[in-house]
This record gives sequence, C-alpha cells and structure tokens, in this order.
Amino acid sequence: MSLLPPQIIKAIEEFSKLPGIGPKSAERLTFHLLRNSQASPEALGQTLLDLRVKLRYCKECHMVTLQETCSICADVNRDKEIILVVESPLDVVAFERTSYKGTYHVLHGVISPIDGMGPEQLRLRELVERCRKGGIQEVIVATNPDVEGEATASYIRQQLQGIISNITRLAHGLPMGADIEFADQVTLKEALAGRRSL
Repeated sequence: MSLLPPQIIKAIEEFSKLPGIGPKSAERLTFHLLRNSQASPEALGQTLLDLRVKLRYCKECHMVTLQETCSICADVNRDKEIILVVESPLDVVAFERTSYKGTYHVLHGVISPIDGMGPEQLRLRELVERCRKGGIQEVIVATNPDVEGEATASYIRQQLQGIISNITRLAHGLPMGADIEFADQVTLKEALAGRRSL
C-alpha cells in the first residue's frame, strides 16, 4: 500500500514515460511542481495540451509548425533544389544555426526493428514522392552516424536510385554514435562541406 495519493503516483508514472527521466527524476519533478510557487502545473498542462492540439506537420517537409506550410518551405529565398533529410525537428534547429540554405525533410525517426520502427513508420514515402515531382538536384542524408542512422541512409539510397542522381551523406566530422542535435556549429558546417556520395 502506497503512502502517496494516487494523483501523485500517476504524475510520477507520466513523467517517467519521458526520455531520460527515471523514477527518481520523475518524483523530483512531481514534488517540485507541488511545492514551488513559481512552477504552475496548470500552465504546464495547458502548454502540453497545446502541443497536441495546435501543432501540425508541414505538408512539404514534415517539420512542426502552426500553419499548413512551415516558414522554411514558405521562404522563397531557400534553395528548393536541395533536400537535407534529418531524423527529427531538433536536427532542423541544429542545421539552421549553420549557413545551410536548402530545404529539409524530417523523417520522425530511423529504421529500428528493435523499437518497432520500420520504413512504413517514417516519412520515407513522402520523401520519394517529393523527389519524383522533379526539380530536386541533391538529397543530403543527415541521419545520425549510428547503426540505425546508417541503415536508414542505405534504405533511402535504395529508394531514390534512378530518381535522384546526386545522393550524398554527411561527412563523418560527426563522431560515430553522436546525436546531431548536440553537435556544435563548426562540426555541422564541416560535416555539410565534406559530404560524400551515398
């Protein structure tokens, strides 16, 4: 029998579902919300609800946005002939800190059978459709340099063969096993500049 009320137990369980949050961190977050007068559970709850209700995915690149088309795809100054394929919206944020001026395609994951992620769970079909429409000169595959990222890059190359002649992969200025979202600007710029054919 627990000493804690069921509402607190439920809050701890929900926080524990977040990546990188274990049971102890979940307990600390829950009790922080209870005792801190500046932390507003209502504001946190409304913000999380707004994420679900108000946000959508760009119809072109699948970046998170409030409109049908994101600001990057709507920007007439972007180079629409280049698509940089990334795993997540956080990767777009990281590349936007560099001088990259092309467009993006967000997969929302990588091929990972252990995690139940196959090609059909990703935005790969949409990428192939974008390329089939024409006008794309280069697809840069910027998945993380780990086993799943490499498998996804190989799958993309297979799917785009015969459709796009210039398929490149980021140079390995990024260390194996690293996450793109944590890389610094210089490393990302060098990785873009040193990309190679896939």
